[in-house]
Amino acid sequence: MKQAVIELTSGSMDVELYDEDAPGTVANFVKLAESGFYNGLTWHRVIPGFVIQGGCPEGTGRGGPGWTIKCELDGEKQYHDRGVLSMAHAGRDTGGSQFFVCHNRQNTQHLDRRHTVFGKVVTNVDLIDDIQEGDAIVSITIK
Repeated sequence: MKQAVIELTSGSMDVELYDEDAPGTVANFVKLAESGFYNGLTWHRVIPGFVIQGGCPEGTGRGGPGWTIKCELDGEKQYHDRGVLSMAHAGRDTGGSQFFVCHNRQNTQHLDRRHTVFGKVVTNVDLIDDIQEGDAIVSITIK
């Protein structure tokens, strides 16, 4: 299982990537992270008790990397819970670079098998509770 570190201004979060459950989504995320795509982008959408969302190069929620990827919704880990990373999209098979991190299961379970779950924060998940709209993703490093 691949791992990543999301570096924030307030600390870092270790993430397990679900490369067996969502191989295409993880490969896309790794490619973007290793190219430095996410460095300095902001969390452009923050809804307390729901999700924080980042990965838009425009900071508006409308941008992407210039391509789209297919949703991967059939794996056993396709459920949303606290700390889960999932692909944002504007409709099936339209994801690219934007992803969100869930605050809890109660408010995100309706996203199961609609958005591709591709990882989970395994350390310092509490950092997501303090992220404000406009806060930066300093970097994402693949281990």
